[in-house]
Amino acid sequence: MVEFSGRRIVITGGAGGIGVATARAFLEHGAHVLLLDPDGQRLSEAKAALGGTRVFTAATDLATPAVCDALLTQARPLYALVHLAGVFERDPLDPDDHGVWDRAIAANLTSAYDMAVAFRRHADTRGPARIVLASSVAFRRGSPAYAAYGAAKGGIVGLTRSLARRFAPDILVNAVAPGVILTRMTDDIIAERGDAYRQDIPLQRFGDPGEVASVIRFLCSHDASYVTGQTITVDGGLTNA
Repeated sequence: MVEFSGRRIVITGGAGGIGVATARAFLEHGAHVLLLDPDGQRLSEAKAALGGTRVFTAATDLATPAVCDALLTQARPLYALVHLAGVFERDPLDPDDHGVWDRAIAANLTSAYDMAVAFRRHADTRGPARIVLASSVAFRRGSPAYAAYGAAKGGIVGLTRSLARRFAPDILVNAVAPGVILTRMTDDIIAERGDAYRQDIPLQRFGDPGEVASVIRFLCSHDASYVTGQTITVDGGLTNA
């Protein structure tokens, strides 16, 4: 039996490295996936890379609750929401410019809240349904150059715990907290401090997107039927927590 056969799964940030790997993991187990991302060109490339079959895309920035709800209305009934969308910007801590802070909270945290609330309305709760949100090791270790990002990702953990209680027993809500994963988002920090980061990681290497995707797939599987409100760190032992 193919576990996710016929299941509809929405993946935000779907054109990113972890998004594509997650889509592939679900497709291999029979799912239909809807990839959401603001970059239409990269969405087209992702769909081509995934083979196109059972893959649907929509270019969107998830800017408002109404946009989130409209997107999910067209895709229902839904089994799972995997929310990977977000921005990763260096924070200058400029008292005269809240731009980085505002974008970090809006793109990483507010959109997660809006998508989760919308998903609840359109979820097929016979499963129960699943939500997986994306935090980061930045919330555990702190990130001096990315303070706004770290704060937003800490908010994801609090949101996960709260929604897990609110949505139970119909929807299981969990999060993943990736470390340094080999995606376009981490290219700059690896180029700047790659050796230093690698020396801090007990496994002595950076993560592959597929290694995060496999944890996300687990959280959406029957094997995780008694897991909710948790944040699973995928960082090669970097935080040891």
